Amino acid sequence: MSNQRQQKPTLTGQRFKTRKRDEKERFDPTQFQETIVQGLNQSGTDLEAVAKFLDASGAKLDYRRYAETLFDILVAGGMLAPGGTLSDEMTCTEFCLFKAQEDVETMQAYAQVFNKLIRRYKYLEKGFEEEIKKLLLFLKGFTESERNKLAMLTGILLANGNISASILGSLFNENLVKEGVSAAFAVKLFKSWLSEKDINSVAGSLRKVGMDSRLLELFPANKRSCEYFCKYFTDAGLKELSDFGKNQQSIGARKELQKELHEQMLRGEPLKDRQCQKPCWG
Repeated sequence: MSNQRQQKPTLTGQRFKTRKRDEKERFDPTQFQETIVQGLNQSGTDLEAVAKFLDASGAKLDYRRYAETLFDILVAGGMLAPGGTLSDEMTCTEFCLFKAQEDVETMQAYAQVFNKLIRRYKYLEKGFEEEIKKLLLFLKGFTESERNKLAMLTGILLANGNISASILGSLFNENLVKEGVSAAFAVKLFKSWLSEKDINSVAGSLRKVGMDSRLLELFPANKRSCEYFCKYFTDAGLKELSDFGKNQQSIGARKELQKELHEQMLRGEPLKDRQCQKPCWG
């Protein structure tokens, strides 16, 4: 009797069940995409119906595991390959951000879809920010119209606090900056953002994540001056942002002068009247 109890294969059976469960949970974005695309095709251009479909599907589908796939579909119509191209192997949907009308009202409506989805499934918040960062890195792979829509949407999301201004770090990618993609995208983004909030709100969001002192990085090194920054955004109809840049230059100059005077005092040197002549802010 004792030997029979010792030979009971309890642990072996547990391991077998674990392997079987893991097998069922293999990563399979293909089936997930088919389900989401089918639902979007049925909802069509009715964004209220889209929001309801996404809300209900979250109870049945693993949004946590397939967050990137979900957001790729909602933005581009299907899963994106590195560089921003759509995969040809799977069915895509025409009912997505990139296929929508390029106007403020439509972008606001799409922003509401994302807002409702993330409020309902809070755990998607981080994945959504990562998705936006990735999409910004893929800008060269999108058409001009697709970039414009993404810029407008991003500006609205920033204004509503749905994402952090830290996502702007992706725009400092060397290839995007060199070809002028980053600066052009920033114009559309800030116009959208400033249509929703005033410059003080925008500046506060930028300062909160240390982006207020990095905006010059939108331009190549040989154009990275306050003068160029101000002219570029003034000509683009963003004088508020241009004035913000001038203010940042003044703040940066004062800080540098204070630092130099402090170092002089520490060295016991007599104080001299000096002005910082740096062409940009820090």
